[in-house]
Amino acid sequence: MESKKKLPIGVEFFQDFIKEDFYYVDKTGFIRDLMQSRGSVNLFTRPRRFGKSLNMDMLKNFFEIGADPALFAGLEIEQEAELCRQHLGQHPVISISLKDISGSSYPAALKKLSRVLQKEIRRHQYLLHSKVLSSVDKASIKPLFASFLDEDTQEGSLALLSEMLYRHHKQKVLILIDEYDVPLDKAHQKHYYSEMVEHIRALFSEALKSNESLYFAVITGCLRIARESIFTGLNNFKVRSLSDTDYAEYFGFTDAEVRTMLAYYNLEDTYDRMKEWYDGYHIGQVEVYCPWDVINQCDKFRTSRYAPMESHWENSSSNTIIQEILEHATATTKDQIEALISGETIEKTLMPDLTYTDLASKDTEIRQTYLWSILFAAGYLTETERSTNGVSRLAIPNREILGIYERKIRSWFTVRITSDIRRWKCFCLAVKNGTTDEIQTILNEFLSDSISIRDTSVKRAMKENFYHGMLLGLLQAEGSWIVKSNIESGIGYTDISIEIPSERIGCIIEVKYAERGQFDLACQKALHQIEQNNYTQVLQKKGLQTIYRFGIAFYQKSCQVVSTT
Repeated sequence: MESKKKLPIGVEFFQDFIKEDFYYVDKTGFIRDLMQSRGSVNLFTRPRRFGKSLNMDMLKNFFEIGADPALFAGLEIEQEAELCRQHLGQHPVISISLKDISGSSYPAALKKLSRVLQKEIRRHQYLLHSKVLSSVDKASIKPLFASFLDEDTQEGSLALLSEMLYRHHKQKVLILIDEYDVPLDKAHQKHYYSEMVEHIRALFSEALKSNESLYFAVITGCLRIARESIFTGLNNFKVRSLSDTDYAEYFGFTDAEVRTMLAYYNLEDTYDRMKEWYDGYHIGQVEVYCPWDVINQCDKFRTSRYAPMESHWENSSSNTIIQEILEHATATTKDQIEALISGETIEKTLMPDLTYTDLASKDTEIRQTYLWSILFAAGYLTETERSTNGVSRLAIPNREILGIYERKIRSWFTVRITSDIRRWKCFCLAVKNGTTDEIQTILNEFLSDSISIRDTSVKRAMKENFYHGMLLGLLQAEGSWIVKSNIESGIGYTDISIEIPSERIGCIIEVKYAERGQFDLACQKALHQIEQNNYTQVLQKKGLQTIYRFGIAFYQKSCQVVSTT
């Protein structure tokens, strides 16, 4: 049996892909295109887990002095013979990643940034023994090797290091900065944003502005943070965002690349599921998949081609912004999120430059524009079309991201309504007493303040799952109850079962979606299903004396509750 290449789960470095014989989707054409149309400073913004870091490491392995040409044998860039002759292994490179720069305070974040900078500086400690550099030059860089780089030293470190590298090698320097916006995101969450913005601005300004030692720089991130003037005064500064056509195929997997990978592993029959779950991101005119998802799910399918689909990206990327958006959602925003979940599109004018301070703006229009813009930049929405006047048509890209919206909405909904202690306690008391009218009244009050599923082409099962999850979260907030979902009982699986041991009370709840608002029909179907499948059997065996059977039908922002005992 033919041995297949290993899938690169968690592999971060380009040379490991090649030397350890991992499956590699060839993105080396990025080098050629970059050299043909680069600026002095080039910013690429893409969502997390779209291959930015691997591409940056590929650039480092290609350009850096001492590079191994064998790493690029058989890859697309090898066909560019003259480019390889001029640039492969011909330049000093400074390469840092800011992805781990976080801290509970600004001083704590500075310590982490110091360690990142020092690690890269130590790679070039041969400069201390250079026969080209003067004693004054060597003395100037010795502070860079201190046990801790203070704020001022950090801000000048990249500029000074690039100058010394240029003098030593007589070749201008490439500066690669990966995930530049992560420190700003973390600083926003921990409330030291203004200090971090000033620090990053100073670091970048010294290294990238009027630096005679710089050949060019490549910076990657999720968001374009420019309104705080982080990139002020940079000459020939080029930004390639999710809306730009050029370089689109180099971040993410194209459909052809996914088909090739699945064919290589004899998994062609899983293509439709892969496409439904992980495709749908539009970068310029190119539609791409999230590579992190494809690789991880392909690995699952190699074990079992019937493996369930999983949300891999969600577990590797912060979803804090979703929570913030839902907490600040206006009635209009909630209505538009409902439309997105139901498979519709919305039209928005997006902000190309973002600032975290806009999230707290008192101007509702600015704040809402920011919310949609950051959802787009972070990969929670995709642009399906852009009009000539700059209005973007936005949609949820795929099934994985749809699931994130559904789960986060349920979580937000539960927190919101349980924070109204009086009303929530009345709801729990009504459930315990089986007072159907009271349950229905309070649920309808909750629904009027929630985000629902619209009555569109979305499958009925998905609508029922949405309300099921919402109701389950509400009931589980009562910590003294035993609340279970989809448990085997009788000859089927009941939606929700409740045990109140202290009072020997039990409840069976069957959730239905009332198509076209036909509440009576949906409720009767729910009660009939409870009786026909003998769902109360498990509770009866536990000796519960009172068992309520609830049929609850939902339609958009309304519900009807019926019961029997």
